[in-house]
Amino acid sequence: MESICVKNVRTVFGDKVVHDGLNLTINEGEIYGIMGPSGCGKTTLLREMVLLQEFSSGNIEVLGKKLEKIGERDAQSLRHQWGVLFQFGALFSSLTLKENVALPLIEYTKLSQEMIDDIVKFKISLVGLNPEDTSLYPSEISGGMRKKAGLARALVMDPKLLFLDEPTSGLDPISAREFDSLILKLRSMLGLTIVMVSHDLNSIYKTLDKVAIIDNKKIVYEGTLEGIKDVKSDFIQTFFGDMNE
Repeated sequence: MESICVKNVRTVFGDKVVHDGLNLTINEGEIYGIMGPSGCGKTTLLREMVLLQEFSSGNIEVLGKKLEKIGERDAQSLRHQWGVLFQFGALFSSLTLKENVALPLIEYTKLSQEMIDDIVKFKISLVGLNPEDTSLYPSEISGGMRKKAGLARALVMDPKLLFLDEPTSGLDPISAREFDSLILKLRSMLGLTIVMVSHDLNSIYKTLDKVAIIDNKKIVYEGTLEGIKDVKSDFIQTFFGDMNE
């Protein structure tokens, strides 16, 4: 079953064409990577998928809803069915980790404080943070802990879709590989469909089921990593050089 379908999407900023007819399909339960050279519009596409950025033409369908003609009620319903981990965590600096993770539940549900506390405690444990960490502020913790707290917040509404923008960026190699293992565990435990923008080759090889490569405003490849070696693309030849030798 398809979770996301992108058809002939064109994105233009002023006189700059970023995407010129993107097509890709993300199936339920996949860990799907979006890759390409710097400035090719990877994060822009991710933002379009989560209604943070408008595209100029074409269609993006998420969980059966067409985004180009979506109404506010359906848009709000969709937002409750996905979680987003932004590149630097995007935590509110004035809130503790517990308060950051609880925020979506406070804003969008009518759950009791006791229920919210229980859910937050569970999600924080799920991503590998310790209970004593929850009273700390973002400025008091490491980059890896900020990523985990951002991930806990992204999961707090029990989403079907999880969007990750450069999830291992800025992490040391050990923390990055721990994060990869966490992503695989969460997909298995929660049945998530995960869409990830990444430049981390180790992470790409360890986690992805399928990948889409954006280059020269188009999707130049969509499929498994094994199939990349047969594709002619300057970016692919450079980035995946070892695989293609």
